[in-house]
Amino acid sequence: MAGVSAGDDFVSEINVTPFVDVMLVLLIIFMVTAPMMTEGLDVELPKVEATETLPTENDHMILTVKDNGALFLDEYETTLDDLAQILQTNVRDLGRQLFVRADKNVSYGVVMEVMGRIRGVGITDVGLITVSVPPASGGLEDGSSPDAGGNASGAENRQ
Repeated sequence: MAGVSAGDDFVSEINVTPFVDVMLVLLIIFMVTAPMMTEGLDVELPKVEATETLPTENDHMILTVKDNGALFLDEYETTLDDLAQILQTNVRDLGRQLFVRADKNVSYGVVMEVMGRIRGVGITDVGLITVSVPPASGGLEDGSSPDAGGNASGAENRQ
């Protein structure tokens, strides 16, 4: 036969280079997109000096109040009218802890209405989520010092 010699054998090894290339590209895609999927809802939280770290256990739920007044229990949207029933079944009956995360532009009245509904269900242990900022070094935001007649306790919420 022409062109076929006795020394020509088929290569029986698998070339893994394309497989490794594809896997590295998929790894990069997942590394870039994974943090975007865990961000949750976009809320601008108020900043305070003294905060505690949110527990990492899965036995808590987060109630988010967006700046337009929309309510979300974890990632699921709800209304103020349905809030009591949803909190009863998802938080109180299961023994979970509830945290409230409200945008800093939400009016005080809306937050208090939500807190009233939470208390109406019988949930008394509620945590508030804020953003931690380092304490100012000696002076208040307006430049006065706490011992110069300024109100030091009101300075942490001043915008």
